[in-house]
Order: sequence, then structure tokens, then C-alpha cells
Amino acid sequence: MDSITQAALGASLAGAVAGKTLGRSALLIGAALGTLPDLDVVIDYGTAVANFTQHRGFSHSLFILFPLSFLIAWALHRWRPVLSYRRWLAVTALILLTHPLLDAFTTYGTQLFWPFGPPIAISSIFIIDPLYTLPLLAGILAFLFRGPDTRAVMAGLVLSTLYLGWSVTAQQIISDRVQPALAQEGLQDAPRMVQPMPFNTVLWRVTVMGEDRRVEIVTGFLDGDGPVTLESFPRDPQLAEVAATLAEGRRLEWFTNGFLHYERANGRLTATDIRLGIPGAHPFTFILATDNGDGLKPLPSSRTERPAVAGELLGLLWSRMTGSAEVLCLASLTLPPPGEGCT
Repeated sequence: MDSITQAALGASLAGAVAGKTLGRSALLIGAALGTLPDLDVVIDYGTAVANFTQHRGFSHSLFILFPLSFLIAWALHRWRPVLSYRRWLAVTALILLTHPLLDAFTTYGTQLFWPFGPPIAISSIFIIDPLYTLPLLAGILAFLFRGPDTRAVMAGLVLSTLYLGWSVTAQQIISDRVQPALAQEGLQDAPRMVQPMPFNTVLWRVTVMGEDRRVEIVTGFLDGDGPVTLESFPRDPQLAEVAATLAEGRRLEWFTNGFLHYERANGRLTATDIRLGIPGAHPFTFILATDNGDGLKPLPSSRTERPAVAGELLGLLWSRMTGSAEVLCLASLTLPPPGEGCT
């Protein structure tokens, strides 16, 4: 999740566990601990793919954070012995462990068990979702202005947790909704990713990887009982085989679970993480190799510039999310006339 949300979660947990003893300072300590795992972004691993795939790695591993919480709790107890070591341990362990667990509900991928196993991405909540964050912030504000009453932060934690549970339920409902349409296309068993569109859990995006095409579906809870619209994007499986000969190509495949779009044009081979953003506005595209006519030459990977997002995108999402538009064409980021599909 975003840094504000993680800081708010840490502050809320610290306030709930130690707020009556530490007062408002508990919120500052909790916010700092909640931000700690994300400080790995300052590390340069040498290439764009390495920086991308190492983020949320060792600093988000339960095998690292759990023993680290004992050390930090010892240091905090030496600094502020007004709280027992066991209470300090409860504060630090709760905050440090819930940070990566919350991140695992997003699409990016969190290496909870680093250095073992692939990243975990439940993909049930967008990286920024106000309905998750606002209850936490409301509880914190109440704690700040009304004094060390833990009921407010506890209420914020309960509401946010319930919303997170709703996101998983909603994801399953959407997955069941699109199943008949995918079965008609022979894609019922193809790799599938179901995730919310930005900032909400009402409108959802379903991405399905076929042999020679990728299918995208946008559907929401205000769409009624009408059929879902499938939008197809070409896919060249041979490029995936070419990328698999490159070390950084294999690393990206592992990190994204194969949800990549490859292109070989303008003398270079690129890979785009299609999980993040939406078609036409994917923020992570990597140059893996160059081709000057004598075969591919691997490069230390670099990132292309982020694509410009149309200013009216939020308006389009709002129209589609509220059900006032039937279809959102992802390829062009436009709303077609009522009753018509994407071309």
C-alpha cells in the first residue's frame, strides 16, 4: 500500500496497544515503524529490473521482520522503559508484520517468505484505496484531539479490516461473474488475474492470458445483469521464449507470474508489466536487449518513461464505476456510445 496508509496503520496499531501509556507519542512511533520496511527503495541494485523485483524483498520478509522486532523492541524498551518489554514487542511485531501482510493484498507482489518462494499478490485491493485508509486516519485524528482514548483507533482498525475482507469477497464474486464468458472463449482454465480498478472495489479488471492473445474485462457491481465485454490484445508467445533466454527476462517472469507483454521493435526487446496500471497506461516497461540486425544483445535493463495518463481518466473511471457507462475501452481509454462495444 502507499506510504500514508502504512504509516496510518502503524500509528493505529501503536495507539491501540500502547496509546494509554505513551499518549500521542505512540502515534509517531507507530508511523515510523510502519514506514520502516519501505526504506528499501533507497537501495540501488544496479538495473531497473533488479530495483523493481527486489523491492518488497528482504525488507518485507516475515523471516527478517519477526526477529528484527525483538531487537527493535529491546532498543525501545531501553529508551522508554515506561512500557514493558513485552508490550514493546507486541507493538513492534504487530506493526512490522502487518506491513507486508497488507502489501500482499495488492497486485505488485510481496516476498513474504524471502529468500524462499515467489512473491505473493492477492490483488484484492488497489495500492491506494481511500475507503481503507480513511477509517484509520479518522481514528488517529480522534485520538489526537480527544486524548489517549484507544476506542477511536480500534474502531478505525476494525472498519479497515472489514473493508479488506470485503475486497477478497468482491474479488471472488467478480471472478465467478466472468467465468461463463471466459468459458465461451475457451479461456476458463487460462491464467487469470482479478483486481480492482484504481481507488475502489466497485469496478474490477480481469486479465486473462491466452496462447496468442490477452483478454481484458472491466466489470462492476453497478453493471446489472448484462453480458460482460471482452477486449482482446495480441500476444506473441515466441517473444516470451526469447525473453526466457535472458536472465532479467526470467526474473520478470518469476516476479509477475507471466503477466507480461513483450514487444520487439525499434531495435529493442521490451517487457511491460501488464498487472499494474491499465492498458495504455502501464507504468513499468523495461528494455531488456537491443537488436541491431545481428541478434539480441542483452543490456543492463532500463525503464522507459511512464506513459502520460489522459487527464479525463478519472472522469471515465467514475462514469464506468457508477454504472452511467456500459463499457470502458481499455485500448483507447474511451467510453463508447451506449449499447456499443470496443472496436
